[in-house]
Amino acid sequence: MKLREDEVRIPAPDCAIRTIVVRPVGVEPLPGVLLYTDIFQLTESTLRTVRRLASYGFVVAVPEIYPRTELAGVALEFDDAGKAAGLAGAAATTTAHFDTDRVAVLDHLAQRPDVTTLYVTGFCIGGHLAFRAAFDPRVAATVCFYPTGLHSGSLGADDPGSLARAADITGRMLIVFGSADPHVPADARLRTISALYAAGKDDVELHVYSGGEHAFMRDVGPRHDPVLTDLALTEAVSFFTGR
Repeated sequence: MKLREDEVRIPAPDCAIRTIVVRPVGVEPLPGVLLYTDIFQLTESTLRTVRRLASYGFVVAVPEIYPRTELAGVALEFDDAGKAAGLAGAAATTTAHFDTDRVAVLDHLAQRPDVTTLYVTGFCIGGHLAFRAAFDPRVAATVCFYPTGLHSGSLGADDPGSLARAADITGRMLIVFGSADPHVPADARLRTISALYAAGKDDVELHVYSGGEHAFMRDVGPRHDPVLTDLALTEAVSFFTGR
């Protein structure tokens, strides 16, 4: 599968969001996917995942999540300094800014002539951002990979109250966790799914992969599990395409 990769600047009210768009070569319209990164932004590891997803027949747009800070244009390293910078970027970003940026990127995808249906996915903090993107009625399906902060009301500079808005989700949703994830342990997973059920979202699909650590899909470092990664990505594609 040959891919085309472009960098675009998507206008938001007070910034331009650097975004990489990857799609199969061709002119036929395809489903569009807004993909949110983890705190390290547009790393080569994430872009490898983006390319894999696009090769299944999607137009994938992956924006920077910190376009207003000094991290704009920066892909962070997977080390202590990179982690600290990524967490600081999150702490400096309000829920309102995250939401504004989401609308801008979804608008961009919706207006592209090569995009049909809108889907969303994301990893870690990006899984939480994907959850919030599911509030947009244009989003037909969402896959959240080990979303952090849903159970605790933690996202950026303020409490986003995401779980309290679970009833606003209109599309289909799949959530993927690893059983050995210290950021989303069993009680946190239970709180998340219980809130969804209480909001009437009892058709949410939940996958908990035995032994999966946090960020098990990141293909750098000792937490990476290639087998679980392939399973999770295959399930996500199947879920998006309606099986």
